Amino acid sequence: MPFDLSSTQVTAISNTAYVNLRSYLGLPPEEPQTMDVGQQVCVPHDDVMQRLQVDTRGLFPLVSSNWNIDIHDEGDSWAFVDEWHCKHRMPKAGGHYFSLCQSPLAETTLTRQAIDNLGWPDPADPRRWAGLRQRAETFRREGYAVVLRGLSAGILEMACRLRPMDKFLMDLALDETVAMHLLAKIAELKGRFWEAALGDLGDAVDVVVEADDYGTQQSMLVSPAMYRRLLKPLQAELFAIIRKRLPDGFIFFHSCGNVRSLIPDFIEIGVDILNPVHITATGMEPTALKRDFGRDLCFWGGGVDTQGVLPNGTPEQVREDVKRNVAALAPGGGYVFNTVHNIQADVPPENIMAMWEAFREEGVYGP
Repeated sequence: MPFDLSSTQVTAISNTAYVNLRSYLGLPPEEPQTMDVGQQVCVPHDDVMQRLQVDTRGLFPLVSSNWNIDIHDEGDSWAFVDEWHCKHRMPKAGGHYFSLCQSPLAETTLTRQAIDNLGWPDPADPRRWAGLRQRAETFRREGYAVVLRGLSAGILEMACRLRPMDKFLMDLALDETVAMHLLAKIAELKGRFWEAALGDLGDAVDVVVEADDYGTQQSMLVSPAMYRRLLKPLQAELFAIIRKRLPDGFIFFHSCGNVRSLIPDFIEIGVDILNPVHITATGMEPTALKRDFGRDLCFWGGGVDTQGVLPNGTPEQVREDVKRNVAALAPGGGYVFNTVHNIQADVPPENIMAMWEAFREEGVYGP
């Protein structure tokens, strides 16, 4: 079955973990090829991709996480402001990724005027995907699945970056009209990106990546009713734009946490692939997910628990976790192996290789 590593910004490996893995494999030191500055994750060099027999290759347009980023020194931290005017900061001591620390729409009351007056990025700037067609065609010739990431984080997640999360969730409850104005603006920019990017690259791409985190470890950030009323119509329109320009490709949708109650909605509006398959969240038991939704969805991820087992378990515990999850998610096809979200900085290389070895043993379909 297919194995993915770093074809997306949510199936990748931390720069720190990658440097440690190269050393463990006896490979010469190389500077990580960072593809998401905020998360500090990278695309492995070709020697590692070949060693691990990775079946996917990612295309990374120039977006807020990898374009025009001016990292500056703030004493005990590094910081930058992205193209959406969001400020991010990473501690110098012990920091492994940047965290949002300042939002451009932080005023007490959100207004339509403030939203309209924000300096919005140009999503259709062709410089964003310049040169990616050649890379896509090379990957295709070499037999890899080609994956194209999108403009930004999800519609709700971007709203919670542009506006402090606590305030925006209150906006949804207290002033839905203005909150929807912000959500609709983000969705519009996303649609314009996909129209332009897929207009140039659509025939060279197999999978496109969209995301929006709705789940927590136990429940959801918004109710299913609110999702269906406010967010689902925006996503349905966005996915229709993608489908029109990618009729034979697949829509990959990333949503963390307990999103079980929304999976039928995702399927209805055109999602083909669900990631990260957050197997330790309430309601996300992998055997039940495969039983209930395996005919309609490809599960991409869920191969090993990245919160507890992968960083803190023994290699044998990692192997056992991989075996359980592959046995649950793989039968009948429709499964791509990856971790539950990115491999973090504290994961020992012994555990990464134990994961990979267990996958190679278990991830083979019979005749």
